[in-house]
Amino acid sequence: MNISLLQWIERNTNRRKDEGMNIGIFDSGIGGITLLHQALVMLPNEKYIFYADTDNAPYGTKSRDQVIALVDNVMRFMAEHDCKAVVIACNTATAAAAEIMRQKYSIPIIGIEPAVKPAVRESHGKRVLVAATPLTVREEKLKNLVKLVDDAHLVDLLALPKLVEFAERGEFSSAAVEQYLRDAFSFYELAQYGELVLGCTHFNYFKDTFRKILPNDVHMIDGSEGTIRQLVHVLKSRNQLGTDCAAVAKNDTSVRYFSSGRELKEKVELDYVKRLHERLEKMRNL
Repeated sequence: MNISLLQWIERNTNRRKDEGMNIGIFDSGIGGITLLHQALVMLPNEKYIFYADTDNAPYGTKSRDQVIALVDNVMRFMAEHDCKAVVIACNTATAAAAEIMRQKYSIPIIGIEPAVKPAVRESHGKRVLVAATPLTVREEKLKNLVKLVDDAHLVDLLALPKLVEFAERGEFSSAAVEQYLRDAFSFYELAQYGELVLGCTHFNYFKDTFRKILPNDVHMIDGSEGTIRQLVHVLKSRNQLGTDCAAVAKNDTSVRYFSSGRELKEKVELDYVKRLHERLEKMRNL
């Protein structure tokens, strides 16, 4: 690709209506743009619909039944907008609702989950800290995943509810964010840890602040790349991958953004989305 990813996003945002088949990606808020950003890196020749359920964010502090109802509403939207696959870019929604949605809808549904398995594998015997939303931490899905891979009992779970609130306000590197994280980490001897699992897609926006607090040898890991690899596998198995990267040069690829069903079209809204992608591109290699 001769143009940068950020140039491609700017050129192709909201270029078309729903010709062809889309990949739907959704989250309770802006965190899911993390997965969209990764998808644009790995699958640049696809058409995307990104849906942030901002009217109901955050999901992580709601009950399981509430989250299931909200996810069902988004899935109906995706089905009505010609999606060939849907990525649940929310650990909380995946844990609470993914299996139920797979039983109800024929569209392939790919869920994200905290990258506990690779973190344990790469920790080399040091401890692993999994940071997530309160509901994700409470859900049996995460607890069962930890039991499956944590034979040495190296994994600790940490709920960071306010980090989602900071993200939704666009407050990523303030003194208040740093103090909140320092207070949350004060209960842990960080020198004992080798891995920090970012178990909420919102948390990727804060990698620079995490890096200021964590020892240099603590590695940060999230489930974005693995989730998009699974999306690629599903699309290949159904012979539904986009044709080739020439589509990018021809401007045949695009993204449409929705906030709780309302399409973002105003310049101020799309400029904000662009800034989020710019921050994620900056955070990608930290």
